[in-house]
Order: sequence, then C-alpha cells, then structure tokens
Amino acid sequence: MPLIPEEPQIHESAQGPRVTPASGRTAPTPRPVPGPRPAAPSRPGRPGPQRPVPPVQRTPRDVAPAKPGPSGPAVPAAVAGPQIQLIPASAEGAIDAAEEAVDLLLDSGRAPGDVLVITTGAQHPWAEHELSFGETAYWAQHDAGDDVFYTDAAIASRAGSRPVVVLAVNGGAASADVLSLAHTRAAALLIVCGDPQQINAVLGTGA
Repeated sequence: MPLIPEEPQIHESAQGPRVTPASGRTAPTPRPVPGPRPAAPSRPGRPGPQRPVPPVQRTPRDVAPAKPGPSGPAVPAAVAGPQIQLIPASAEGAIDAAEEAVDLLLDSGRAPGDVLVITTGAQHPWAEHELSFGETAYWAQHDAGDDVFYTDAAIASRAGSRPVVVLAVNGGAASADVLSLAHTRAAALLIVCGDPQQINAVLGTGA
C-alpha cells in the first residue's frame, strides 16, 4: 500500500540582537545577525530540487528459508533485492519527477556515478545529447562511472548495475520485463516515476 510522503523538517536558528541593558549602562555593541546560508547551486541545465523524494513504499518480502530435507542441509533464504520506491507521475511528468529525484539523491550525498536513469518512452534529453557524440563516447561515459548515466529501456540491458536506478515511465508501458530489468540493475534502491495503478498492477501489489 503506498505511503504518504513526509515533508522534511528544516530547523533554522539565528541569533537576534542583544537586549539593551537598563539605562545608565553602556550597551555592548550588538553582534550582527547572521544571514541565511546561500542555497547550494543546481546542477547545470537542470532545475533545483522542489520536493522531497517520498519514503519507501514497498520493500520485497523476505523469502522464508526452505525446510531441510531428511538428509540434506537447509536451503538458505533468498537474498533480498533493492528497496522499491514509487513517485506518482503522469507520462508527461515522469522525466521531471525523475530529475527531482536525482537532484535530491545528489543533495543527500549520493555520488553522481551511483545513479542510473532509465526511460520507457522517449530518451531523456541528456541521453540524446551524449549520443550525439556517438555510441562509443556514450558508452565510454557509462564505463567511466563518474556521472549520472541516462539511457532508455531498449538499450538499458547493456548498462551495468548501480546502487540507485530511477525508472521514468514516460511512455510505452511499465511492463514486467522493463521493471524486472530496472530491478536487476539497482543494487540498493529502485525509484519508479509513473502511474501508480499501472505500476502496482505490474508489481503485483494491487492498485
């Protein structure tokens, strides 16, 4: 069942001017009130983060270990896969939602090379830009692993695993094959941006 996103609480404090002592005494010079810290610069060509990534919606259930046979050892439990997080978005807004998720991941400390973005429909503008230099340079950037890599579902099977995969369902269909591919490429976290009913139906969790 989808969970309600929680807004982060930002605590700010500032030292106000010191109260002037009673008359007859010289008040010490008040300390200047510190101004707000400058906002962190946005990544070139992308809008800054506007909303937090919602909390994890669903995590794969642990598979209970099989009972041992009469004369054999116990079969170990299946290894849990990555967490799955769903961000509701229309097909037209899926890329924007994915971009916000990427910006928030980077702001939270994730390295750019930790993130792989996959689209199900039209290619992400950054993928189109990198492919304009040729496929050799495009995949060389992937192999370097020092920046966010953008690809589409048609060729994502060539991409390697990364800690975080962001899947933008911006067209086509969020088929079981596409979700399975994105799931196998995510080592720790899979963020899916798209229609919740369509995605939950494929994931088998219900609408």
